[in-house]
Amino acid sequence: MVKDLADYHSPISSIFTQPKSKEDWEQYRLTKEQVGFYNENGHLSGIKLLEEWQVDALNKELSEIQNPNHPSNHLFYEFHSNESTNENSVLFHSLGHWRISEGFHDLLWNPAFLMAASQLLGSKSVLFWHDQLFCKPALHGGVVAWHQDYSYWTRTTAMQHLTCWIGLDDSSTENGCLHYIPKSHKWGLLDKPKLAGEMNGLLSSLNNKQKTEFKPIPIELKKGYATFHHPLMVHGSHENHSEKRRRACVLNVFADGTISNTNDELLQGVPIIEKGKRMEGKFFPLLYDTNN
Repeated sequence: MVKDLADYHSPISSIFTQPKSKEDWEQYRLTKEQVGFYNENGHLSGIKLLEEWQVDALNKELSEIQNPNHPSNHLFYEFHSNESTNENSVLFHSLGHWRISEGFHDLLWNPAFLMAASQLLGSKSVLFWHDQLFCKPALHGGVVAWHQDYSYWTRTTAMQHLTCWIGLDDSSTENGCLHYIPKSHKWGLLDKPKLAGEMNGLLSSLNNKQKTEFKPIPIELKKGYATFHHPLMVHGSHENHSEKRRRACVLNVFADGTISNTNDELLQGVPIIEKGKRMEGKFFPLLYDTNN
């Protein structure tokens, strides 16, 4: 029997212990300095979200749901065994695995993630947008081109979104780690490139000042650690020519009060939310309520 885990708006496994009081939540709180760094630079990295055994559990589920013949495959919003436009590279990319896998479903309610997300969204209640998987095999892993997340999300407004990238393997410059352009979240909305296309396609739309400030920094992380970034942060990742694979999951959220900006589907197969209506319901659950 195939179950759609989107029907469950609370944890369904024991992979993450849930706080029972406000005091329990405090252990996950970011410092003022960390929040200030995020606001100034557009990102905050090196936040531990998973223990090694939790990473192992998620990777086991990942290996199962990557199979296109998985009985719940139809629940993905998108499923690309290879989204790379380079025939010699591979980039697995999918959206919607929270509907299929118990561990990835419950990752949304990881208290360490939720506390940080609320703080970085200005201490607001947090709703779920969608998840992603990005997997680069050893030796021929493909690029994720320079881009801003919100350039793909203008079907929602206001822009009060947040991305959390979580390493399921150690990531380094050798195996295609994430790179940021610090403070690029202050550049405004840029053109939307093809996500798995030409790495430097975005650069042609930058002005001279932005090109001068285009100084990438690598975000090397141990597995289980995360990096958060602003929806306008320019980021991307290079090919993986190393002998080590690089897997990551991404959680995208937004602050309460975000509304639909389209009368089309927000995600493939999800019922339409009319333009101007609040983003909420089965597919956009409230994850963290600051009123409680």
